[in-house]
Amino acid sequence: MRTNLDFTPLFRSSIGFDRIFNMLENASRVTAIDNWPPYDIAKTGEDAYRITMAVAGFSRDQLTITHQPNLLVVRGSSGDDDGQYLYRGIAGPGFERRFELADHVKVVGASLDNGLLNIDLKRELPEEMKPRRIAIAGSTAKAAPRQIEAEKNAA
Repeated sequence: MRTNLDFTPLFRSSIGFDRIFNMLENASRVTAIDNWPPYDIAKTGEDAYRITMAVAGFSRDQLTITHQPNLLVVRGSSGDDDGQYLYRGIAGPGFERRFELADHVKVVGASLDNGLLNIDLKRELPEEMKPRRIAIAGSTAKAAPRQIEAEKNAA
């Protein structure tokens, strides 16, 4: 059973959240056959993450990692489809896995070791986006209290 959520009431009171609503809409469209290759997402630090994908049978030359704004695409293509298989349980001819990234998440590096592809990510907020303390200015120097001049009595 598929349920589409209507985000229209939220558009009236929110500004700039369009991308979040689009991500929620896209997440509901995930197909059931989207389970290969298996992967893990781990938080390795306060603003650091690692995606580990099991890509056994693929070499470095057969893997492509593309970082677009707010999207990471990992593709694997093997040109080996020579034989006729009675059963195929090992990696198929290729795959494409997409990961939605939050704003300001950058790919730091990638490595392939023992059939595991590790992609390191880091969230780097620009300096102008970081919280900053605003100093509160005081009023100008206080004037001395006014004194009413009394008549000078001559003695």
